[in-house]
Amino acid sequence: MRLSRYLLPTLKENPADAQIASHRLMLRAGLIRQEAAGIYSWLPAGLRVLRKIEAIVRDEMNRAGALELLMPTLQLADLWRESGRYDAYGPEMLRIKDRHERELLYGPTNEDMITAIFRNNVKSYRALPMNLYHVQWKFRDEQRPRFGVMRGREFLMKDAYSFDLDEAAARRSYQRMFVAYLRTFARMGIRAIPMRAETGPIGGDLSHEFLVLAQTGESAVYCDRAVLDLPIPAADTDYGGDLSGIVRQWTTPYAATEDVHDIERFEREVPAEQRVQTRGIEVGQVFYFGTKYSAPMKALVTTPEGEERPIHGGSYGIGVSRLLGAIIEASHDEAGIVWPDAVAPFNVGIVNLDPSDATIDQVCADLVTGLQAHGLDALHDDTDERAGVKFARMDLIGLPWQIVVGKRGLSRGVVELKRRAGGERLELSPADALAYVLTPAA
Repeated sequence: MRLSRYLLPTLKENPADAQIASHRLMLRAGLIRQEAAGIYSWLPAGLRVLRKIEAIVRDEMNRAGALELLMPTLQLADLWRESGRYDAYGPEMLRIKDRHERELLYGPTNEDMITAIFRNNVKSYRALPMNLYHVQWKFRDEQRPRFGVMRGREFLMKDAYSFDLDEAAARRSYQRMFVAYLRTFARMGIRAIPMRAETGPIGGDLSHEFLVLAQTGESAVYCDRAVLDLPIPAADTDYGGDLSGIVRQWTTPYAATEDVHDIERFEREVPAEQRVQTRGIEVGQVFYFGTKYSAPMKALVTTPEGEERPIHGGSYGIGVSRLLGAIIEASHDEAGIVWPDAVAPFNVGIVNLDPSDATIDQVCADLVTGLQAHGLDALHDDTDERAGVKFARMDLIGLPWQIVVGKRGLSRGVVELKRRAGGERLELSPADALAYVLTPAA
């Protein structure tokens, strides 16, 4: 992609109303544009990151046995009355009426609707366990939206819902999602720590939040340092096997959000030198809530004995759009964003120091073609701006690799290859630079 034909409206100065690094950098790097308080347009580069995050989420959900569907953003108020949540949810829920005076709401979550879908289509235990998910825009009318996509009103979320015959089976489904979340976040280049948490308006008595530790996080968190060094489950993890050992390993060390923090237990169980007290950014949460929705909504299945029984449910959310902010908070420096390889809008930025030179332009074009042939995306800066402007912009947008192509280097047969994380620089031939980027261990 040639930058001269791309929409990437970068800013030199920090926006006055952006309070945290991720909000500032997303606006400055041309990833988003604010349309109203807590509501953003996703510009091309930001959307590319969003889609890469979605792809990782989908891949792990599918590997864990979840089935994707898509539910509407608007929901009938009657469904929420049936579950008993309509009046209890609070002013964050946007309530509206259509032209026929039917009461609707812009869905903040989907437990009620998915329970109705299950109730109307599944009648026997033979279809269980079942896990249904979608990636959908949500709306919560936050009183004070702030911090960019970290606390917006409209946001993209992956929400999954499990259905099981009894509590034991439901807890196995919970464990599958727990392990899938550990892998999902690690694949994005971040470490999200599962912590005991309140269930809030979702309900139930078992929940873990997955938090990225960062001083800009809204949640105070307390944990044993040991949890920070635990191994991520391997790529060949068998989601159909016994995952209780992995979950036990991750939930044995003390780790809790401030809402459920037990200071006496924390000080009793965790040696002083092992105590971590910091803040965290919530990027996902898992819940087991039993028959909270199935009982009032009569989502019943026939048991092997021929009885009808309410299913046991759980829900599992990942803040897809919020993850961009969390990743940036965890990975940036004074110059700009430092994207992990897996979610960067482009894998490589190619800086053309003289677009009017046909030889330089051809070398850049050949590099783009070579990268694309191996499944990598490149952004070719072919603008006529000064070199310093180009270098600063590349650091700001934070692509993992930069290849600088200029007349002086090519006269010696080399280009400059820079790794954004760490700043390592090498002079290599164009072919060797391409090979270096393509080397898995690089």
